[in-house]
Amino acid sequence: MKKRPGLASMLAIYRRELLSYLTTPTAYVFVAVFLFAIGLFTFQVGGFFEARRADLTGFFAFHPWIFMIFLPAVAMRLWAEESRSGAIELLLTLPAPTWSLVLGKFLAAWTIAGVALLLTLPLWITVNILGAPDNAAIFTAYLASLLMAGAYIAIGSAMSALTNTQIVAFVLAVLVSFVLTALGLPLVLDFFSGAIGGGLAEAVARFSILHHFDAAQRGVVEFRSVFYFVSLIALFIGFTALAVDARRGG
Repeated sequence: MKKRPGLASMLAIYRRELLSYLTTPTAYVFVAVFLFAIGLFTFQVGGFFEARRADLTGFFAFHPWIFMIFLPAVAMRLWAEESRSGAIELLLTLPAPTWSLVLGKFLAAWTIAGVALLLTLPLWITVNILGAPDNAAIFTAYLASLLMAGAYIAIGSAMSALTNTQIVAFVLAVLVSFVLTALGLPLVLDFFSGAIGGGLAEAVARFSILHHFDAAQRGVVEFRSVFYFVSLIALFIGFTALAVDARRGG
């Protein structure tokens, strides 16, 4: 069966972007530092062994905060680097729909995040050796973490498409990610409860990444949480496409 032009373009961009990650230190540095950071927080801060529980609650609890910093660093180069080098002019002249360019780049960055998560599986094996964890809950948390990673990368992609500078893209992505994450903190919710009332504060919390990831951490599969992460990815991928289209039109 002959591939559709849009799909073929997306796969070509995906391979190109993935190869770009793998032939530069970016992916390797990200994975190494991510594994170090998640290990440090899980064992030192989270007290993995001191808790004496066969679960990964302390491991997943730090994912939103670590992703909030590391994934914008992965995504900041997606469009800003193309603009800096001038390669974006050639890229945008390709006979390919904008969505295929945007999705190809996004999926390549998401793949790197997925590989980083995959390399933490020995920790899952460890808790099974130490006890009898709820593996269904752990599997659910891993899937939710992967979806959450996609959301942070989509935010980074959108910010990268808005600027020619990687550092600016990184700062903007971290700022937006922090706001969407911090909305679920008790301190923030208490502030909103006092300012606008408990009902509206609860509505604000529903826009928080923490709010939706916390349920998945406990092994609870909620359609609204899946819908939230998928919608967040689609929203910022849409913003990216609009920004890229604006350049194409110019």
